[in-house]
Amino acid sequence: MPSRVLSYPLFDADNHLYETEEALTRHLPKQYAGAIQYVQVKGRTKIAIRGQISEYIPNPTFEVVARPGSMEEYFRNGNPEGKSRREIFGEPMRSIPAFREPGPRMELMDELGIQRTLMFPTLASLIEERMRDDPELIHVVTHSLNQWLHEEWSFNYKDRIYTTPVISLPIVDKAIAELDWCLERGAKAVLIRPAPVPGFRGPRSFALPEFDPFWKRIQDEGVVVGMHSSDSGYSRYANEWEGSSREMLPFQTNTFRMVHEWRPVTDAVASMVCHGLLSRFPELRMTVIENGSSWMAPLLTMLADVHKKAPEGFGEDPVEAVKRNVHVSPFWEEDMSELAELIGVDRVLFGSDYPHPEGLADPVSYVDALGTMTDADKAKIMGGNLARLMAV
Repeated sequence: MPSRVLSYPLFDADNHLYETEEALTRHLPKQYAGAIQYVQVKGRTKIAIRGQISEYIPNPTFEVVARPGSMEEYFRNGNPEGKSRREIFGEPMRSIPAFREPGPRMELMDELGIQRTLMFPTLASLIEERMRDDPELIHVVTHSLNQWLHEEWSFNYKDRIYTTPVISLPIVDKAIAELDWCLERGAKAVLIRPAPVPGFRGPRSFALPEFDPFWKRIQDEGVVVGMHSSDSGYSRYANEWEGSSREMLPFQTNTFRMVHEWRPVTDAVASMVCHGLLSRFPELRMTVIENGSSWMAPLLTMLADVHKKAPEGFGEDPVEAVKRNVHVSPFWEEDMSELAELIGVDRVLFGSDYPHPEGLADPVSYVDALGTMTDADKAKIMGGNLARLMAV
């Protein structure tokens, strides 16, 4: 049972499933069979992308995982003792069916007091960056994952679990075809990486006019876009400062990376307005998930200052455009009232990150962070806003 029963339904904007080893390979065409492999390294299973072993996710089989919410104390009080991630995570657990299958997950949602949720994959965050020089391969592997997601979870499980297929944009026509394939199978929300799009001529912003045919389909169909934290490729910039060439390793301490942790989402949202995407498509439903909200106030301040100096560079007031189109799921330890005052309470979304260790073991306890807000505002944040966005 949840720690409390609320008088309004909960719609969690950030839940995760744990993939099986077949997720990326079951539907992979034979000519691409070597692109994704699981290999044994000193008795442990690792994932290899085009022959390169990745440590981005230490245990990509997810047979053993950190306990949900095991980092709550870390986010509540910091890490004064300088514990390692392993010490912070504590004793792991074996994956349970609810982490792998929609039926058991829905039963667990009942126990946790969650009526509906967006369900994000976990492995998806390593695909694009490790294939950035091969746009064709990105589309092939993305489609393979989406086929598995639809087969195992569906994109709309009993109007309660909305699994988000992954859309990658390197080749616009292929991105539109993938979107249409997902919409035909009931998808109501999609996952897009907050990062420059890989391409044959190099990376570029998803907000540039060349992608407008894709965004027009998104707007016309009323699809909710989830820009979830990912490997956005910014380790390349950190590596230049550090004189290294390592991949992003989110579970290893790197203070320089932590200082700039929210630069990818800051740049992504800035690009939406500076490159005119939100002005060309003012009805887009953009959500920023698992990126916190500490970046929002500095970004809006900067946009207001740039607009003051160069209004001719914008199609409209960029601050108002962000407030109109961008919805944010803040971390539970952040100041919800401050964010609601900044962008409007209708743009704030509850997201627990369950069952990841960075999230909440008891998702309904997120309401505690809403403090003295009115019940009407709490109801919006804990589910009403996302229900409106999703038209459910």
